[in-house]
Amino acid sequence: MALPPGQRAIDGFPRFGTHLHHPPPPVPANPVIEVGGALTEPFTLSMTDLAQLPRLELKADFHCVAGWTATDLLWSGVALATLYRLRVEPLLAPGVSISHVVFAGLDGYQSIALIDDALAEDVLIADRLDGQPLTSDHGAPLRLVSPGQYGFVNTKHLCRIEFRTTPPVDPDKWSPLAAHQRARAWKEERHRYLPGRVVRPIYHTLIGPIRRMSARGSTDRTP
Repeated sequence: MALPPGQRAIDGFPRFGTHLHHPPPPVPANPVIEVGGALTEPFTLSMTDLAQLPRLELKADFHCVAGWTATDLLWSGVALATLYRLRVEPLLAPGVSISHVVFAGLDGYQSIALIDDALAEDVLIADRLDGQPLTSDHGAPLRLVSPGQYGFVNTKHLCRIEFRTTPPVDPDKWSPLAAHQRARAWKEERHRYLPGRVVRPIYHTLIGPIRRMSARGSTDRTP
């Protein structure tokens, strides 16, 4: 099985994300995704709204920037490109050109993607994993799935999507582990300023601590 450079296949699918030593955020009684940014009118997307859009099922690997890969995960949901075409494009004023997309989660995490990466055909707003509704550990009720990018782009507990015409402010720009802006796993775009092969050993040392922290904060003890 071919994997991106520097990745190692593992058994199971560990929880990942921010504040791993804490449980995931509670699932709202009536979940919605707020959609805004450079639109003529923002809107909310409920679970019912999502269910009315064409669905896509996708088998893909998940690549953590730390160097592990969970293989053959079966996701289902709505392609972000479908949402964009059917619901977002009609709300763009003439001449408006979207360049970036910001994804925010209920846990306070956010990721930024270029519009071209976000609209790849395999990028989903997913609500099911391996035939079952998402658990809290893996992003319930909705999450972003972008198989071609490292996991830090794949925002869990998705609650807001913003479409921007200019690059958003990135608070982690000067972090020692500043994430690459495109995060394409097959190009090993781990770090913003350093080649992937240089930072690879550093990221590999994080695999063990991430798994231990994930286990302490997990609500679903079976990865």
